[in-house]
Amino acid sequence: MEHKGFTLWFTGLSGAGKTTIGNMIMERLQKHGAKVEILDGDVVRTNLSVGLGFSKEDRDTNIRRIGFVSELLARNGVICIVAAISPYKAIRDEVRANHKNFIEVFASCELDALIERDVKGLYKMALEGRIENFTGVSDPYEPPADPEIMFRSDLEKPEESAEKVWDRLVELNLISP
Repeated sequence: MEHKGFTLWFTGLSGAGKTTIGNMIMERLQKHGAKVEILDGDVVRTNLSVGLGFSKEDRDTNIRRIGFVSELLARNGVICIVAAISPYKAIRDEVRANHKNFIEVFASCELDALIERDVKGLYKMALEGRIENFTGVSDPYEPPADPEIMFRSDLEKPEESAEKVWDRLVELNLISP
């Protein structure tokens, strides 16, 4: 497989399928011999962004760090898949501006479906006021106005969403299997 380095940035609410679809794409790319890394928001927070909270400033700092690492990987020929809520449009736009090849993927899902599939009960606790600054409940999420790719994880099977992402990457000439 021929490919150039690029960043595939999955944004969406917690539980919307960012990591699931990102991992599916990563596995498929690796089977074709591509160099791929995934930066999962939860993993990054425990390593690269340890000590940051969930204020807007801390969230922006976290996304800037992820953006820096993803751009570094992409410019060195690695496909970097980012799966991070990244709730604020302005910071996503800032990260995009620092990339040569940045593809925004919006993992869309209705709140009712997210609550239903939430095994940790985080949405329920947030709705009860037991978790503050919870994105999509007590803290805003600004959906992308014009993402390169969008899927609806509440209406599509994961395989359908992954195929939609894959087909768009081919269409954009970022991969040529």
